Amino acid sequence: MSNVVEQLAYAWPRLNASAVWRCQPEDFQVFEELGFEADGEGEHVLLQIRKRDANTEWVARKLARFAEVPIRDVSYAGLKDRFAITTQWFSVRLAGKANPDWATFTDDEASVLQWHLHQRKLKRGSLKANRFTIVLRELQADKAELAQRLKLIGENGVPNYFTEQRFGRDGQNIDMARQMLLNNKRIKDRHKRGLYLSAARSMLFNHVLSQRVEADNWNKILPGEDVLLSGSRSHFIAEQVDETIERRLVEWDIHPSGPLVGENRKAIPTPVTEMEQQYLVKHQDWCEGLIKAGLKAERRSLRSRVAGLQWNFQIDGQLMLNFTLDKGCYANAVIRELLNATTASRQS
Repeated sequence: MSNVVEQLAYAWPRLNASAVWRCQPEDFQVFEELGFEADGEGEHVLLQIRKRDANTEWVARKLARFAEVPIRDVSYAGLKDRFAITTQWFSVRLAGKANPDWATFTDDEASVLQWHLHQRKLKRGSLKANRFTIVLRELQADKAELAQRLKLIGENGVPNYFTEQRFGRDGQNIDMARQMLLNNKRIKDRHKRGLYLSAARSMLFNHVLSQRVEADNWNKILPGEDVLLSGSRSHFIAEQVDETIERRLVEWDIHPSGPLVGENRKAIPTPVTEMEQQYLVKHQDWCEGLIKAGLKAERRSLRSRVAGLQWNFQIDGQLMLNFTLDKGCYANAVIRELLNATTASRQS
């Protein structure tokens, strides 16, 4: 785990528990839930792909070659881990071309499960949720104590941290963001530039969230809280915390939120936003760099619901977990609150 994540506060005391994970692709399985149905007509085709130990962008290029379209006409809802088994959605714009026989698409690492015509391109983030099946091996833990922690996580969720995937190997995306934002290094590649900007404001969000975790109010609505509606970008200021706010919080209908730093000319100062500014005062140069780069302010939930959490202690010291996370939430954030997980060594 990179230092960018290691230093973040934990919601609960760390358990004397450890395991090894990601020993093989089958140990980390992800299933995307779109949350909408295909139109059944249109110039795009929605494809559900199952891939094993394969890069998302690599699969996109394979689809482009098969359909004989430019790579820019292939899109996907989200990047998924390579060393895993993932079932995810892609779209291919045919633009007058005949729909190829997707049943004949064959590859050792990827296969087409279903396909449907659709009117719109599949955009990044066009998901409802991700379902996970995770196997942890070589478990060393008090099972009763671990079961209690799992119950706690299922009831309360976990801090909605951005984890290692966002920051790159050894935090290299943060290093490049520092060069770009603080040292005026020019990055010509738009894709890489976007990665570095995202890493920078993810780091700042994590910093604010970690402070809220330390204060034990990461899963509470405070007076003046910028409240985020579940499954939406809509938010409102809770000037007072009444019974209705408390009930909606318990029902996971609303969430406390933290800043994704950017320009916000309509910002209304509240006790909570002033508190956030104090948390970020030591990072003011980063904040100014992100605003100068043209990013617009957004909000992100401080908590991540771990829905449908089930667990099974198996033979040979294995623990199997099944749960669902909303889009944009990370399974690593769940595991770090459970135990110390060491990634299995493997050939790159």
